[in-house]
Amino acid sequence: MTAVPLSRRWRWKEPSVLPGFGLTFGFTVLYLSLIVLIPLAALVVRPWELGPAGVWEAATNPRALAALRLSFVAGGLAALINAVMGLVLAWVLVRYDFPGKRIIDALVDLPFALPTAVAGIALTALYAPNGPIGSVLTDWGVRVAYTPLGVLIALIFVGLPFVVRSVQPVLEDLDHEIEEAAETLGATPFQRARLVVLPALLPALISGAGLAFARAVGEYGSVIFIAGNMPQRSEIAPLLVVIQLEQFNYAGAAAIGLAMLALSFLILLTLNGLQAVIARRGRA
Repeated sequence: MTAVPLSRRWRWKEPSVLPGFGLTFGFTVLYLSLIVLIPLAALVVRPWELGPAGVWEAATNPRALAALRLSFVAGGLAALINAVMGLVLAWVLVRYDFPGKRIIDALVDLPFALPTAVAGIALTALYAPNGPIGSVLTDWGVRVAYTPLGVLIALIFVGLPFVVRSVQPVLEDLDHEIEEAAETLGATPFQRARLVVLPALLPALISGAGLAFARAVGEYGSVIFIAGNMPQRSEIAPLLVVIQLEQFNYAGAAAIGLAMLALSFLILLTLNGLQAVIARRGRA
């Protein structure tokens, strides 16, 4: 086996045969810098006017920790629930024909179009102790509105479409012949779903769950009405940021935002790494 020269090993890829690469690449970098990188850089820089001790205090005081814990734990649980239910819903929409299918398919996108404040008011009206659903649950000893459970339900509502729309096209393109071959080899329906279908859907499922989680962590409008916003109990991190801004504590608000950014980046980086590993094993 001949050794590859170092100069060839580290050489840049050959330019694309399509024209305009330099112009489009420059526009992409400029656009991302203006829309994403510069605002994130400002978020990273602003809190440090408090000093390291001030940033640590703003991001780790009991109220901030409780709000961050609620946002991330509820967002993670909502993403897991949406991963399961979104997969089931996508499976039904792709594999079965039934009356009203188009209506249900359109309703999946409703959380995208519905203003989040309207969604929060609607959920509160349904799950409040005097609401049609909340009154029944209250009789059973379960209170939803103005509790962390209400936060979880709101986050499930806003995150479901991300999973469905991520899994649905992959499921539509899945080759039925692979499932038929597994069936001829004696695989049961459960084995076909677990060993044939699920591995093909897993990267898209993780991607959709990651998008749902990212939306849930930063969700504000649909949560504040049903959460009750009680400090250290049902107060979410985005609301605490808004409170700090209303008190003109911009550096403190940025410190909480920086903590959210760091935690979200680590979690999403882990999910992307897991997705890449699964996709690589699938190709192998």
